[in-house]
Amino acid sequence: MAVLELHQVKKSFGSGHKKVEALKEVDFLANRGELIAIIGPSGSGKSTFLTIVGGLLSPTSGEVVINGENLTVLNEKARSQIRLREIGFVLQASNLIPFLSVANQLKLLDKVKKGNMSKVERNQLYDDLGIADLLLKYPSDLSGGERQRVAIAKALYSNPSIILADEPTASLDSDRAYEVMELLKKVTKQKKTTTIVVTHDIRLVDYCDKVFKMTDGVLSTALEKHVKTPHMEYEGEIENIPQ
Repeated sequence: MAVLELHQVKKSFGSGHKKVEALKEVDFLANRGELIAIIGPSGSGKSTFLTIVGGLLSPTSGEVVINGENLTVLNEKARSQIRLREIGFVLQASNLIPFLSVANQLKLLDKVKKGNMSKVERNQLYDDLGIADLLLKYPSDLSGGERQRVAIAKALYSNPSIILADEPTASLDSDRAYEVMELLKKVTKQKKTTTIVVTHDIRLVDYCDKVFKMTDGVLSTALEKHVKTPHMEYEGEIENIPQ
């Protein structure tokens, strides 16, 4: 069974001649252990897609199903519980609390949701992401790449089924962007999560198993990817994806 399913999802804003169709009958499936990119220019509907998948916005019509649960028939409290249990977010700005150390960023999450990682699992996560030596530092002491690694740790801490990353490399140079994508790929495969990266950055597609295009609210058919390095030539149709 797919971890995530969208069936004929539409999202409109406004009404009458001011009505804007942000998503147009989107169908989408994602399986465990897949790293998926949604590529498209600004204003194409990518962020609306991610917000709906994350249960932060309800579609105008259609269904969003996470691990067999239909989000579109649930109230806000029930959707919030699914977000806490099933979804981890990695945002462009890393969303770290400036007055908390790296270690306390994660400990704070235990006050919101019980049953997160054990101490042993948490220490392993620190090692996997290379942040064990950053635990006593504050966000202002970290580089952009280090902040994103901590943000990924926060997203993984509750053992989510799905990681949603919104332009996670937009503020990074190429080397740091590749580093973040390597980490996302590693944790996706090791922990069998489903990771969806929304981006306009064409450099990132080489890390992904599947790539979709979003154009004016229309999501294209997936393009299969099996690429091992960030510098290999794109295969086939993927060369034509617009930046």
